[in-house]
Amino acid sequence: MSSLHVVDWLIILGYFGIILGLAWWVIRQRNQNSEDYFLAGRNLGWFVVGASIFASNIGSEHLVGLAGSGTTDGVAMAHYELHAWCLLVLGWVMAPFYMRSKVFTMPEFLEKRFSPASRTVLSVISLVAYVITKIAVGIFAGGIVFGVLLPDVNFMGLDSFWIGSVLVIVLTGIYTILGGLRAVAYTEALQTIILIIGSIMVTYFGLEALGGWDAFRASLDSEMFNLWKPLVPEGIESTWVPVKEAGKMAWYFNDNYPWIGMLFAAPIIGLWYWTTDQYIVQRVLGAPNQMEARRGTIAAAFLKLLPVFIFIIPGMIAFAIAQQGISPEIAKELIGPDGEVIRVNAQKAFPLLVTQILPIGIRGIVVAGLLAALMSSLAGVFNASATLFTMDFYQRIRPNVSQERLVWIGRVATVVMVIIGLVWIPVIQGSRGLYDYLQGVQAYLAPPIFVVFFFGVFFKRLNAKGSLAAMLSGFALGIIRLAIDTPVKMIEGFTYDQGSFLWIINNIFFQYYGLIIFIVSAAVMFIVSYMTEKPDYKKISGLAFGLVSEKDKEETRKSWTAIDVVTSSIVVVLILAAYLYFTG
Repeated sequence: MSSLHVVDWLIILGYFGIILGLAWWVIRQRNQNSEDYFLAGRNLGWFVVGASIFASNIGSEHLVGLAGSGTTDGVAMAHYELHAWCLLVLGWVMAPFYMRSKVFTMPEFLEKRFSPASRTVLSVISLVAYVITKIAVGIFAGGIVFGVLLPDVNFMGLDSFWIGSVLVIVLTGIYTILGGLRAVAYTEALQTIILIIGSIMVTYFGLEALGGWDAFRASLDSEMFNLWKPLVPEGIESTWVPVKEAGKMAWYFNDNYPWIGMLFAAPIIGLWYWTTDQYIVQRVLGAPNQMEARRGTIAAAFLKLLPVFIFIIPGMIAFAIAQQGISPEIAKELIGPDGEVIRVNAQKAFPLLVTQILPIGIRGIVVAGLLAALMSSLAGVFNASATLFTMDFYQRIRPNVSQERLVWIGRVATVVMVIIGLVWIPVIQGSRGLYDYLQGVQAYLAPPIFVVFFFGVFFKRLNAKGSLAAMLSGFALGIIRLAIDTPVKMIEGFTYDQGSFLWIINNIFFQYYGLIIFIVSAAVMFIVSYMTEKPDYKKISGLAFGLVSEKDKEETRKSWTAIDVVTSSIVVVLILAAYLYFTG
């Protein structure tokens, strides 16, 4: 039976009505050309840019995954959430180059900086990655949320997993198809507010049930509040040697995150995601100028600091409530007979708090926040994928096509993504360990993209041949790892012979393997570039440091004020303060 009261349902229905009404209002504002449909006419204000970036990032995997990690490992995963500084890099370093280039997509920027071949390779990889990661993870995590909120709902033989997933995919697809980025961005701005308010309520009522923050801290082992503990394995607390256990290098999977991986690999993934991924950067491209784009990224950086407190902390609160027996229902789900947390059920922590701790009415607001997370992340990937397909493939094949035709193709591409999302539901529902498997995918696909973008912007001498060689070699290493990992993750009981080559590759710690890909890609890019001809600097003017005109430099200088510097500095101070506070 549903744990939601009729009041909660009325609030949820009201949420759907407001979202669809806002989307309809945005859609009716103007006739759409390709720039309006895919980039909102390059007219998004800084708040909409920032809120849209945050909403696109915060999907159901955060509600499920981050809260679950809080339940099992405390604040360990906060390392990734404190990568808000990457958004400052986007606004201050990369955005001026993107804005000057007037591109629709990140692959298009690579074409201008390097070659059409670089654009094609990145477009293909991005589209495939969006299907197998962002859509897949979103639906998987969303199914878990609905399974907890509405465990006994059935309709025409479909359980709550199917009903919830289909409903969210279809409703999100409708306004994404009709309204493009403008509808996505404005609805995401509203969804951000709902999501934050709802998540803060979960934290507030959870802490109230425990007796406040001090009682909460006292109820858990201090190591759960230690950001650094996961980086130092047992037995070697006095040093930061990157080992799995005394005397043995940490090349193999374990519960620790060696500091080398966190210090070097994690930022590579963060910078790739926040500064080069179409899924995120498309919102910045929708800003009218560098000032609005930069301020949007600063706003998003502030918002990005919240997940530690509105997702990870609630997961820890759920564990504390279960341990103390405050909620027998939560304890039954999260605590095993041995008194330890049931790790496979930890992903239910956030929705369990919603159903068991929150009062009537408040529960409806929070569920609306959960739906906001589901819808915003799916809307973002639908729109980004449609933009990539239309602008990087269709328009290149049909360069003289009309604006109306481009918009129509964009809508068709979005419909296809919605259908793929629906088809994925039984695949995800029947897969073993898919969610955990997908966590490593970004570590294998991101490094070569990071290399060609950042090194391409910072080193003008690097050329098209170097870029293409770096991407192909890096992606080859990533695909090899994914091919080796897949049978182990997806087939019950499958394993490689211990000590064999395939076993070694499969067991290299994913962050270390990502570093290997990064080093190989970077080396290949420099070697090939310097062994071949220089790029034509006139053709890539303004797209790399050392090739920016004085006029462009002056334009960038005028786009920021002391307010931007101060607010960016505050973000950095808050990140450092979080690291200092969570020291056990």
